[in-house]
Amino acid sequence: MNFLSLVGMEFKKIKRSKIFFILLAATVILWMPSILNAHINFEMQAEGISPENNFFIQGFMGMAWFMFPASMVVGTVLISQTERTNKGILKMLALPISTAKLCLAKFAVLLGLAATQIFMMTGMYYISAVVCSKTQAYSFILPPLFVGKEIFLLFLAAIPMIAFFWMLSVCIPTPVFSIGVGLASIVPSVLVINTKIWFAYPMSYPFFVITSEYGKLAANLNTAQVELIPWIPVAVVITILCLAVSCIRFGQAERRS
Repeated sequence: MNFLSLVGMEFKKIKRSKIFFILLAATVILWMPSILNAHINFEMQAEGISPENNFFIQGFMGMAWFMFPASMVVGTVLISQTERTNKGILKMLALPISTAKLCLAKFAVLLGLAATQIFMMTGMYYISAVVCSKTQAYSFILPPLFVGKEIFLLFLAAIPMIAFFWMLSVCIPTPVFSIGVGLASIVPSVLVINTKIWFAYPMSYPFFVITSEYGKLAANLNTAQVELIPWIPVAVVITILCLAVSCIRFGQAERRS
């Protein structure tokens, strides 16, 4: 079985799960305050940022800091648990399929879920922008090219973080502990982005990228900007290490039981 077929099979496994509902619910909940408090965006013009840019960036900052990482934590655990239910993982391990390939296929599905939620987020942004444009008699709608660039950067920045969460779900078979450790690792990202070693903490990547974009859009705000060196090399190493550990540990607990 080739890798693409394996990924397709993994997507079918989660088709009837509640993962997509969880991602959608988190997205809707995130944008509701932005709609209800749309008038606040006009007060931010003192910071040198336009209301439409502030509306966009504030919504995505809320997503990048907690909602998106938390959704990925839950997603990783749900994906890993699909095989552990009724000991389905033992049946998969008995097949002539590389465990590393199976592990990477599940990680590819997780990346697909991440992309799905980001697209949901973008769709909700435009819906919210249309609603607020009518209620505030001001256009909050930004060009798709600009929005597309931002969400693409967000997705790329999230890959090392997702690899780390996947490693946690593989190494910690107990769902409660895996979710707890994952959620606990998100909180310090607010503090880490203000340090010089933010690039060593993958959970801070999405929030740091959006915050740096905020600094570009707000003329009167000074925020740290992304420096590709040493960020990119470190991010690549973290991703590879997390995936390597995941591939090595995948299925070990089930084999011993």
